[in-house]
Amino acid sequence: MLFNSLEFLLFLPTVFVLYWFVFKKSLRVQNLLVIVASYIFYGWWDWRFLFLIAFSTLLDFYVGQEIHKHLDDKKKAKFWLWVSVICNIGLLGFFKYYNFFVDSFVDSFAAAGYQIKSVWTLRIILPVGISFYTFQTMSYSFDIYYKKLEPTRNFISFAAFVAFFPQLVAGPIERASNLLGQINTRRIFTYEQATSGLKLILWGFFKKMVIADSLAPIVDDIFANYSDYPASTLILGVCLFSFQVYGDFSGYTDIAIGTAKLFGIELMSNFKYPNFSRNMAEYWQRWHISLSTWFRHYIYIPLGGSRVSKLKSIRNICVIFLVSGLWHGANWTFVVWGGIHALLYIPVFLMGRNRLYSDNVIGEHTWLPSVKEVFQVLLTFILVTFSRIFFRSPSISEAFGYIDRITTDFRYEPYMHPMGYRMLDFFVLIAVFTTYEYLIRKDERSPFKFKNKFVRLSLYVLVILSILLFYDDGVNRSFIYFQF
Repeated sequence: MLFNSLEFLLFLPTVFVLYWFVFKKSLRVQNLLVIVASYIFYGWWDWRFLFLIAFSTLLDFYVGQEIHKHLDDKKKAKFWLWVSVICNIGLLGFFKYYNFFVDSFVDSFAAAGYQIKSVWTLRIILPVGISFYTFQTMSYSFDIYYKKLEPTRNFISFAAFVAFFPQLVAGPIERASNLLGQINTRRIFTYEQATSGLKLILWGFFKKMVIADSLAPIVDDIFANYSDYPASTLILGVCLFSFQVYGDFSGYTDIAIGTAKLFGIELMSNFKYPNFSRNMAEYWQRWHISLSTWFRHYIYIPLGGSRVSKLKSIRNICVIFLVSGLWHGANWTFVVWGGIHALLYIPVFLMGRNRLYSDNVIGEHTWLPSVKEVFQVLLTFILVTFSRIFFRSPSISEAFGYIDRITTDFRYEPYMHPMGYRMLDFFVLIAVFTTYEYLIRKDERSPFKFKNKFVRLSLYVLVILSILLFYDDGVNRSFIYFQF
């Protein structure tokens, strides 16, 4: 079920009413309702994949008990941890990477002059959100193994933690220490939390339906026909894609966090205005935070993090970025994308500037950023946007073809979309959107936090009217990160 669908607009208030008005006296029944609602929400795509969620839930619930039971015996505890890792990564690998690795194996032999004629590939449908919920259940086993968490004995609570529908298919990837603790605790409805959630949902719909979906047809056309366009148009296409993917993914996150608030649950922030980052380290502290912290806690730190030699630290950085690239999809374009980010991050790390901006934002104490900050933000945006040529292209050859056209065809031609979209309208839209985000950059959870009541009401009206204006019932666009 899509957030931006009419089905969800009926589903959400129904679950809300049952949750707070029918079953509010029993935490156990509320959690059962969360499980049922989450399975309906997920099964709306394909009910068969519910068995995968159920399997991961049963597996890690049992494994968590076994790890905790054998914490005094390191070998046995590690054995059960590996059971969780192998089973979860095995499921993920089969559904997401089987054909990728088979094709890569064949291509590597072909490059060496050997042709493999008989190859067993499968027509596998990728389960929506499998990369998210498998990482979430694995984090539970990791935290028990590292003695950061006590296992729960309540299977219903654990199943609700795994399948919690607001963040089930595209995150944030929650740690059990945050989400499971809330699910195990009786929730109390508060007007402030609910209204805060509704505001985030509204802002998320604006970013998805007004920003991302309006840019999508232009981006699709430019990337599909890049060989027909000059450099000016191709630069425009990848810049618009940066805003599209940000509006799409952060919009989903805002809706997810806002929806969770309606049920008395606080999810972690996943985006903190990454377009205002001043270097690559700050960018990764503000973009897809739940994934980057997952890799830091469960891969980077166990490898030694930055406590080892510079050379090994660089190795660790390369590992997490390459794995991050592969996590995004079964295509070498994502691996190259991850490699580019590793190369861009390493100089920042070597200069000791990777924690420079962890506690402040651009223009921290002033209305306007300094000239230096503007230059830093523009440079970071350009570097990130360049890497997205590989992220968006269907193959490495097409990505290099796209770059080749940029560097060889210097003609300037005003872009005209086949459907006649006016580019000036989109430039104004992006400029207004970026300016507004700069004004609210200090708090990612309060998109309408203005003291003046008239200003707030005006913003609500403008945003709602924009969503209604841009909504197209005939084009029900899925979220980009559903494919991951």
